[in-house]
Amino acid sequence: MSAPADTPDAVHLILGEEELLVERAVRGALAVARKADPQADLTRVRVTDLTPPELAELVSPSLFAEGRVVALEAAQECGTEIADAVLGYAKAPADGVTVVVVHSGGGRSKAAKELPAALRKAGARVTECPKITKAADREAFVRNEIRAAGGGKADPEAVAVLIEAVGSDLRELAAAASQLVADTAGKVDAEAVRRYHRGRAEVTGFAVAEKAVMGDRAGALEALRWAIQLGVPHVLVADALADAVRTIARVSAVGRGDPFKLAGELGMPPWKVKKAQGQSRGWEERGLAAAMTVVADLNADVKGVAADSGYALERAVLKIVAAHGRR
Repeated sequence: MSAPADTPDAVHLILGEEELLVERAVRGALAVARKADPQADLTRVRVTDLTPPELAELVSPSLFAEGRVVALEAAQECGTEIADAVLGYAKAPADGVTVVVVHSGGGRSKAAKELPAALRKAGARVTECPKITKAADREAFVRNEIRAAGGGKADPEAVAVLIEAVGSDLRELAAAASQLVADTAGKVDAEAVRRYHRGRAEVTGFAVAEKAVMGDRAGALEALRWAIQLGVPHVLVADALADAVRTIARVSAVGRGDPFKLAGELGMPPWKVKKAQGQSRGWEERGLAAAMTVVADLNADVKGVAADSGYALERAVLKIVAAHGRR
């Protein structure tokens, strides 16, 4: 997400579905407006609740020229009339009023789908807030949050452990990152994350996966049962198992070597390569192939194929442990 402008924009298009980023962008537009006028206020309204005359009234200049920010939410649901009215305003905006158009990027009608491109063409400021679904993007988000919270720094392992400890919810990750920076004077490492999130970090997918790929049957089952009891999402456990098995397979395929040199070739951080090298002892090609099949099937099971995803997880853990050392 781009940084806010220094001066209020007449029209600001916030495009995307990541709720936390969208909310920050709206608040950012208000903050900019308040730099110009400390009394500027924010009005939120869904476009489906508006008629063109009501929109015209909302964006009309105030008699006393107070600053205003009008957030038009769910613009992807608008019809032709209101879309035309919004675009008409963008072409002839009023002084002292910032119209923030919040749009998911999709659209029910042709007019709604075409509105973002039309607003861009009309000169609207655009902030992209795409849904964060990729692991790399989530890691980048955490690093940025730590950096923004007082200039903190975190190594890659700390970022990975924090995500495993807290989960994928951006609001929780942002809050955890801020707290960690405050508690560690900005030096966030894996040890600090484990210390401050010990109760959760010990029962996440990583804990289950680490024991399973080491052939620790009792430890893996105990960790899994605690994770399920404490409500760790089954999908996260399955993802951790898949990541652990696939990482070992990739590292095993290139043979032993300097983790720092192999990191670039494999596209993963050196600490992860080194860890997988240690975990790969005891794994043979046949066993890894079997484990790869297990985690592929598990992905479908926890997403609705299996009648009981908890049972599917336990069965997968047992199969991975059994595959360890298989020749």
